[in-house]
Amino acid sequence: MALLDTRAKKVWTLLLVLLAFALSVVLVDRSLEVLAGAYVFAIGAIGLNIVTGYAGQVSLGHAFFVAIGAYTAAALSGAPGGKVLGFGIAEVWIWLPVSGLVAAFFGVLVAPLATRLRGLYLAVVTLGLVFLGEHIFKEWDQLTGGPGVGRPAAIPQLFGVRLDADGLLGTREQQLYLLMLVLLIVFALAARNLARSRVGRAFSAIRDRDIAAEVMGVGLTRYKVLAFGISSFYAGCAGALLYSVAGYVEPGSFSLLMSVQFIAMVLIGGVATVSGAIAGALFISLLQPLTRSLPALLPFINGDTTQTPNVFQVETVLYGLLIVLFLIFEPRGLFGIWIRVRNYWKSWPFSY
Repeated sequence: MALLDTRAKKVWTLLLVLLAFALSVVLVDRSLEVLAGAYVFAIGAIGLNIVTGYAGQVSLGHAFFVAIGAYTAAALSGAPGGKVLGFGIAEVWIWLPVSGLVAAFFGVLVAPLATRLRGLYLAVVTLGLVFLGEHIFKEWDQLTGGPGVGRPAAIPQLFGVRLDADGLLGTREQQLYLLMLVLLIVFALAARNLARSRVGRAFSAIRDRDIAAEVMGVGLTRYKVLAFGISSFYAGCAGALLYSVAGYVEPGSFSLLMSVQFIAMVLIGGVATVSGAIAGALFISLLQPLTRSLPALLPFINGDTTQTPNVFQVETVLYGLLIVLFLIFEPRGLFGIWIRVRNYWKSWPFSY
């Protein structure tokens, strides 16, 4: 039950953390910005893994809670008296937890449905949240700025020092990279310890057999609500951080494609594993620069003109294909591949 139960895990974890910090002085700014976004996506993927992987409640509405977190943070840190809602609170240690709590509040409101529905029915209901959120955010111009216009994202300021400009820790990208890395470590440790606790064991019991769990005294309603609340908190924090890196929020960003992205991260990385969620987020995020260039390489003829496919269509098809391939050939995802490789070398040369 120890967090790192072998000496090898302790050594490798320490080396990976040191390597991640060292990348801030090795990589160029553009690469650091991509990695910073990947770390934020990892926080959101861990949140989805809590409710779907550990608690077994299928959710397709993760983008809705990400949007709530993003707009809560943007409104709190935005300048008051402008065209869009703003309160002038730029400190990240204030708007970040508040964004998570607001998203968690809406997650708790939705959670009672999980006690009445499960499986495909629950997935359809949470999917409806995405379309409902898209409509609300496009129409609520005072908060979001409206479609095609958007608004500035949350300002990452820590104790009076703005991290979205060159400062003591280096360039803007280096400072944001370090902030997102530290926050990822904090959120990952919290999730890993949650999985090892009584709450985490209750989640696993509900996932494996909810009727048997209830017979043993596990309160289904209580723990399902808790799972949705914690997952939504992670999603809200991820939304607040994700767009503070980009510096801009647009209502059209929170579509079904974003929910599919998070599902792909969880399934490709590995269900019910924190390290798998991080691996899946890194895999999908680092794949995006490639998918952005694919349409130019895949022209097709439409009548008398040659056109290229839409980037978002290519991404949707690619994510769907990767999900299918991993579910068929490696259901445990990248984490399962790592376990297989590790077991091979642990038993080498008798690996048969």
